[in-house]
Amino acid sequence: MEIKNKKAYFNYFVEKEIECGIVLHGTEIKSLRKGSCNIKDSYVRIKNNECYIINMYIAKYDEASIFNHAEYRERKLLLHKNEIRKLQESIKLDGYTLIPLKIYLKNNKAKILVGLCKGKKLYDKRESIKKRDLERANKL
Repeated sequence: MEIKNKKAYFNYFVEKEIECGIVLHGTEIKSLRKGSCNIKDSYVRIKNNECYIINMYIAKYDEASIFNHAEYRERKLLLHKNEIRKLQESIKLDGYTLIPLKIYLKNNKAKILVGLCKGKKLYDKRESIKKRDLERANKL
């Protein structure tokens, strides 16, 4: 099970990738194992020296009872204090943003690959489209 954010590489320059854990409640891990998740429009925000992923969608688990989880909620990310401090500095000083790139299972634990990204301008996006088309033409 691996869920990727393909638009992140198109819309942002990914400078650094950080692997972190995520705090899940109830039936969220079962929905993740089924692959019922979407991180396309989500982002990471730092509040009170803690990282939270915002706007991440995890579908409700069909076989669960009335005690199901909320689909959109802020989920805490598990990072060391020093890592959070370094990320906070780069966000404030250099104008970076934190975007989730991939969700996967590692040793039966859900992990998120978060990228320290800088936004692309329109001409940068055109350049990446041109490179992709050239690579596609060279393969044929």
